[in-house]
Amino acid sequence: MAKIIPFHGMRYDTTIVGDVKQVVAPPYDIIDAAGQKALHDRHPQNIIRLELGFDQAGDGPTHNRYTRAASTLRDWLKTGALKRDAQPTLYYHTIEYTPPYAPSDSPTKILKGFLATVKLETLDSGLIYPHENTRAAAKTDRLNLLEACKTNFSPIWSLYSDPQGAVMGLLERAIKGEPAPIDFRDDAGFRQQLWAVTDPAVLKHTIDALHSKPLFIADGHHRYETALNYQKLRRQQAAPAGLHSYDGVLMLLTALEDPGLTVLPTHRVTTTALPSYDRVQSLLGATFDLKEFPFTGATQAATRVKFIEAMRTNGRMVPVFGLALKGDSRYVTLSLKPAHRPPAQSSPRAKLDVSLLQQLVVTPLCPTQQEQEAILYTKDDHEALDWVAKGTGTGALLLNATRISEVQAVATAGERMPHKSTYFLPKPLTGLVVNVME
Repeated sequence: MAKIIPFHGMRYDTTIVGDVKQVVAPPYDIIDAAGQKALHDRHPQNIIRLELGFDQAGDGPTHNRYTRAASTLRDWLKTGALKRDAQPTLYYHTIEYTPPYAPSDSPTKILKGFLATVKLETLDSGLIYPHENTRAAAKTDRLNLLEACKTNFSPIWSLYSDPQGAVMGLLERAIKGEPAPIDFRDDAGFRQQLWAVTDPAVLKHTIDALHSKPLFIADGHHRYETALNYQKLRRQQAAPAGLHSYDGVLMLLTALEDPGLTVLPTHRVTTTALPSYDRVQSLLGATFDLKEFPFTGATQAATRVKFIEAMRTNGRMVPVFGLALKGDSRYVTLSLKPAHRPPAQSSPRAKLDVSLLQQLVVTPLCPTQQEQEAILYTKDDHEALDWVAKGTGTGALLLNATRISEVQAVATAGERMPHKSTYFLPKPLTGLVVNVME
């Protein structure tokens, strides 16, 4: 079903640019303004200069950050800072890391995947499934960059089912005993390793092993839809028949069952006025069983640990949310009562914790669109609660992470998840391998 295409990846030449760590970057959409400047200042060939340039005074249709990125890319190719590999390649990639926000004694994980180009398919094809909605402004930005540079700088991250690990087994045997040509720890302390696999027999077996498997987009929905839009534009330019480089898009492919995969929840923190706790009880008491975790200044830290653990443990069986209100010395778990749990025949989207939170908690507490648009988001339990304790927020609404099986069910059903439903880790870096889409 999914067509995997080995490709001539474009990579940094370390004899020219030096340490790869200095020229790669996180995905553009998780970089704030300070991070963007720091990466620009770090190295004259950092990939951020292509992926996320600065606007400048006097920019217009013919001179802007997209045209500057294209000019910079041409310069780097001319000087040899970036070079295309001579052979069709799949790039075996591992990321060793300790999940953020986990207890300090948590074991490390290793995500295993490989970089390839994948033939673009429409999102109603049943071959490549999205699970989140996209926004027009982000797609316009990415299309402007793609039209200017004709290059994917960062991979879309997609998942496939392979319970036996057959695909990774093929690639691991191909590189067994070989030291990774790229091996470094990034700014987050994650160990990044990359090998190039060029053996034609291994490439063929890998392509064949994935031929019958659909893909589920974990991260990069905007980039995927942008690639489809770019493909449409190129085809309108009277392109010759056959498969072209713009018919494929750069992806990191990982098994759904990979134990190195982490999904974090995205907690909500309100910033507008909320009802008092007594009123919250009245609003939510018919729908949820409320359990209080009162604390004092001396017991707050220990109580918080018990509260979070109760939410996590009980949430494995029923939908459970966490609540903290500004100025109120208690944490509260909200366990959905049996009568209000979605029936078995409900759509996969309707069964999601994040959908239930929006419908049954956010909407009663923040009934207007203005109030909901003022909500802040964080992946860190403690940051959400600290924001409320410090007065940055008026209330914290905590939830458990969406399960991989739930993502798969929503996507397969042709549905899309609510905004800020999943946060997959570890995010693949930008700049390890890039893909030309001329």
